[in-house]
Formats: sequence, C-alpha cells, structure tokens
Amino acid sequence: MKTVLFLCITFFSLFAEKLTLGLGAYTQTQPYKGVDPLFTPSPVIFYDNSLLYIRWTRGGIYFLGDKTEDLSWGFSLTAQPRPYGYKSSDSSYLAGMQTKKNSLEAGLAFSLQKEKLFFEVMLLSDPLYEKKAYVVQSELGYSFEIGALTLYPGAMLYYHSRAFNEYYYGVGANEAKSQRDLYLPGGAFSFALHSYLSYPLSPKLSVFAQLKAHTLSSEAKKSPLTQDKAIYSSLLSLIYTFDY
Repeated sequence: MKTVLFLCITFFSLFAEKLTLGLGAYTQTQPYKGVDPLFTPSPVIFYDNSLLYIRWTRGGIYFLGDKTEDLSWGFSLTAQPRPYGYKSSDSSYLAGMQTKKNSLEAGLAFSLQKEKLFFEVMLLSDPLYEKKAYVVQSELGYSFEIGALTLYPGAMLYYHSRAFNEYYYGVGANEAKSQRDLYLPGGAFSFALHSYLSYPLSPKLSVFAQLKAHTLSSEAKKSPLTQDKAIYSSLLSLIYTFDY
C-alpha cells in the first residue's frame, strides 16, 4: 500500500503543481422503505493538470478547452460511482425485489470557471446497465471565505431518464404483490443543494467536509418503494496537500 501511494504521488507530481490526498467517512441515507443508511470509508483526491483531473471520487480527461488567469473552460470525458443500489434482503419490504446494483456513470462534461464562480453540465449514462439509463446533471457554485474557513456552496439540477427511474424506483410485474403495486415511472427532474467546506489545521493539513441534500424527483416520490423525500449525504475527512 505504501509503495502504491508513493508511486501515485510521484506520477502526479510530474504533471501538476498541487495534489491533495485524504481519507474520510462517507454517509448517505437511502430513500427506500426500511433500508439503513450507507456508511463507508472514502478516499478524497483533488488533482488537475489541465489534462487529467480527479475531484473527490470522480475523474476525467480533458480533450478540449482553455485556461487563463481569469477564465477557464473545458470539455472532458468523465466517470463517477453511483451508490443508489439495494438488495432484496436490505429490508422486509423489499423482499422479492430484484437486486439493484451500485453502478458507474460515465459520459461527457463541460465546465466553466470565472474567478470564484463555477458552472458544469454533464450527460452521463451507465455503461454497465444494458438499458442505458442516462442522467443530465448541472451545477452552479461559488467559493468564498469566512476567516480561515472556505466554503463552496452549489445548486444542482438533474434529469433522470425513464430507464434510470424504472431501475431504481420501479416495480415490475414479477415484483408486484398485494402490498406493493406495479409501478413504471417516467423521466423526471430533481434538485440538490450542497457545499464543500475546508478549514486549515496547518499550511498543508486541512479538515474537509461535504454536505448534500438531494430531493427525490416526483416520479421517485410516487414509488411504492420509497419513504423519504430526499437523499442526504455527508463526508468528513482530513486532507493533505502536496505542493511541487
């Protein structure tokens, strides 16, 4: 493990001025009836050399763009995990449902940053799911400081396709029973608010946190599988920045 970490740091240092590494605890509520929240260790990586980037657990490769002192923009191929799955054994209410796996989203992203203002839009599909469910995700954010504390609040708008909602929130004919009606949702929009927070403990060591509230779409709220109106997630981590 130490050898792998050393090789990663050495490789990244050849191409970037800054690399941030950390490890934290990630939690996420599940909207499904009777399902416990997700709790897992999570790596935290921030890195960008104008060709490759990693932002927490999402990575990408730029193929077109420009970066100046005042404005930067870029198109990239990107991928990130999708932790929305469940098993039929996760709760008694889900008994008889087919397992819905955690998966991967991958696609095209466009990002634009002007000073402290950030905008991004992504078109993502699931390369592991045969029905090719897709998501359109957009974000508008702004960074500012309160003393030593840095905040990065943002608002996000999503569109989840019919195939996405059917997979995670639908009830098929072979899954329906007397207490769980057949349900075939359509595509729908949803909204989220989130913020990153960073507080330095030393010139290189910081406390890093993320808080997010993601409202379920109207189609997800109507699902007989769900009981909550939003998915809440958080991350708390220590991060260390290597400067080159």
